[in-house]
Amino acid sequence: MYYFFLDESGDHGLNFIDYNFPIFILAGCLFKDEDYAKLEENIKKLKIDFFGSEQVILHSREIRKCEGCFQTLFDLEKKKKFYENLNTIAANAEFNVISVAIDKQRYIEKYGKIADNPYSICLSYIIERLIFCLDGANSFSKVEIVIEKRGKREDGKLIAHYNEIIDRGTFHVSSGRLKSRIEGFSMVAKRDNNNGLQISDLCAYPIARHVLNAEEPYIPFTVIKNKIYCSKDGKIDGFGIKIFP
Repeated sequence: MYYFFLDESGDHGLNFIDYNFPIFILAGCLFKDEDYAKLEENIKKLKIDFFGSEQVILHSREIRKCEGCFQTLFDLEKKKKFYENLNTIAANAEFNVISVAIDKQRYIEKYGKIADNPYSICLSYIIERLIFCLDGANSFSKVEIVIEKRGKREDGKLIAHYNEIIDRGTFHVSSGRLKSRIEGFSMVAKRDNNNGLQISDLCAYPIARHVLNAEEPYIPFTVIKNKIYCSKDGKIDGFGIKIFP
């Protein structure tokens, strides 16, 4: 049994483009059940060691900005130790990363602002690659997809699009093949403190940085780079990192 946790980075809307961050990323982390159990124990210990409670929710932006409970990271020595511990946990954990990025400006230029929601486009591509990744791991494996709630209207649209993918299949993966692999699709709130979603959130931003400027060194990306789903010859572009259009 596998679990696939999905989170995002950036704004999926097409009415506004932040030219400092003009992309939308959907990133997922794929775990075997026993590997996820190990990660959960390590993350819980990290939270208790640095913040005194496992109820802390790791959020990339708040950590980077030292906001909320992460204000304690203004202590540079503590911040250094926190990142060292977090990077060690991520580097030692067993999982695969699959992501899809939408270049919003190119997308609008090609399809217009009334085109399909970038989130829906990302979900289609990422589910395809999830099946390809599972095929390479175990031909009999099942997966449960877990995604973070965003709002009643957005969640309704997302579930409708997911059901359409499952019922119709995609260009490369048939409906029957999807149904034979995907055991469930659940949505949870941020307050539920799901550690798998938090790891996906922490992976999404470094991938976005890489997509924006692959030449710029960024330590968090180097930590997860060898976990990104790739071809047999190690190619990640188009596999674990799909950029559209």
